[in-house]
Amino acid sequence: MASKDLQELVRRRLWELGDSVHQASVRARGAVGPEVLERLAHTRGWALISPWMAGQLARALAVPENRVRRAAGLPEVPDPRADVPTGPHLRLVHNEAARER
Repeated sequence: MASKDLQELVRRRLWELGDSVHQASVRARGAVGPEVLERLAHTRGWALISPWMAGQLARALAVPENRVRRAAGLPEVPDPRADVPTGPHLRLVHNEAARER
């Protein structure tokens, strides 16, 4: 079940951020290659990641490390970013022409 949760997390975060696997890899400073992110996002089956990789994957996905650890079935660690919201950042665009109607 953990591999499916991890796959869903990777897919959802890439979509929410509007990033490619290459952009996420750059955010992780190359510690997680784009091919690894691609495999995690699109391949069903067993996804075994190490505790070190969980931290790097969290950086690539811009989420707290414990979020990745929960999805991967790893034990949680103290994380000062635990309360940081990670939802997509939306902004409201006003259409002045629509207001005048």
